[in-house]
This record gives sequence, C-alpha cells and structure tokens, in this order.
Amino acid sequence: MKILVLGDIVGERSLQFLQKTLWAKRKELGADLVIANGENVCDIHGLSPRAAETLFSYGVDFLTSGNHIFDRRDIYTFLNDSQSIVRPCNYPPTAPGEGAKILTSAEGWRILVVNVSGTVFMEPLDDPFRAVERELERARRTYDFALLDIHAEATSEKLALARHFDGRFAAIFGTHTHVQTADEQILPQGTGYITDIGMTGPVNSILGVTPADVIEKQRTHLPRRFTVAEGDIAAHGVLFDIDPVTGRANAVTRVTF
Repeated sequence: MKILVLGDIVGERSLQFLQKTLWAKRKELGADLVIANGENVCDIHGLSPRAAETLFSYGVDFLTSGNHIFDRRDIYTFLNDSQSIVRPCNYPPTAPGEGAKILTSAEGWRILVVNVSGTVFMEPLDDPFRAVERELERARRTYDFALLDIHAEATSEKLALARHFDGRFAAIFGTHTHVQTADEQILPQGTGYITDIGMTGPVNSILGVTPADVIEKQRTHLPRRFTVAEGDIAAHGVLFDIDPVTGRANAVTRVTF
C-alpha cells in the first residue's frame, strides 16, 4: 500500500494548486491514500470546515493538524463530527476532536492515524510519549497498522519519539517546521521515518509567509501581521510504501511537485 503524506498546507492559494495537481500526482505515484496536515490553510493559522471539505474533494483522504488547529472556532464542531481529521492527542480531553481515528482504505485495511504535539519550544501539553501510548492501548486490536504525525519544533524530540515507537507504527513523520528534511529512512524495527515532510505553499517565502513580514518582525521584535506570500506554489511530502500485512515500511521516498 502506498500512502502519500503532504506537509503543512499554507494559505488558500495552495488549495487551488492542489485542485489542479493532486489527483494527477496520486495517479502518477500510485498512491492509495493521501494524508495532509491542514492546520495552516486559512490565513496561515487555522482550518475552516469549508477548507477541509474542499481538500477532501481535491483528493485528500485524511487530515492531521497541530497547535494552530483551534485558532478558528468554526472548526470545533467539525473536529467532533468528522471521522477524517485529528488534533494532537496530548491536548486535554476537554478539547474538541480526538487525537487518533481509524481510516479505512478501499481494500478494507484499517489504519490508525495518531497525531501528537511536541512540548520542546512549544506549549506545555501532556507528555507526548504517554499520550501516544494511551492511543495505542485504546485502539488495541481495532486496526491493521498505524501512522503517527509528530507536530513538533525540536528535531531531537521527533527522533526520540520515533526511536521509542519504532516497530509499533508503519510510518512516523514530522510536521510543523515547514522545511523538508533529508533523513528519510527505515528504522531498525521497520518503521518508515522522516523528521519533517515540509510544506505545501509559496516557494518564495519564509515558511509560507511574505519574507518582509518575517524580517521586520525579527529585526524590530514589534508586533507584525503575517501574510501568506505570493508567487509559485510547491508541494512537499513523502510517499510511504507499506506492507499492510506486516505493518512495516518497504520504502520512504521524498516527493516534491
């Protein structure tokens, strides 16, 4: 089974880009499923129900998220009602949505998708190790293999989580930093891994933001409204080739289009 995972989608124009390109790319890669991180679609911060449904119509099967998923209140009910989106599992249980859900493929394979937020240089949420353990235990015997999105800032934290859960997930991938890393690999116990899958957004930008906005903020340390950059869009992600019987990765390939 081939699963294409797309990095953080930044801005409404990236939706238009995916409308034109994603179905063709799915066919070219032979991807059975597409998963994307959608927390930055609406003006960099947040996701609306309309944008989520639009992504589903453009070829995305499932959405993960991160620390910006609660920026828009109109997504709260959608997080509770939709079976195709998760938020980080280490938020308090009173938060809208769930940290793990099961995605069923056309062939009937049951795929547990878990989302967790890092805590190094980020919000002081629950311990991500314990939170992921809870989700695995809760879903025990209800899935065929599992995927984990680690939405985190620190490379060392992502690597530590990946090494700890090696063999218990078919694939583990990092999001949040918007920069694709070059360390795609299969870990010793068979888990496909990459520290960050990158971003789907404007090429001539700083993490999707207009460069002048970021430069001014860093030079002056004064409040500055960030805007999504103009210009060409590119998508970055990873194609995981997974054996659904063993729950192990056969290959991990970086993808750009």
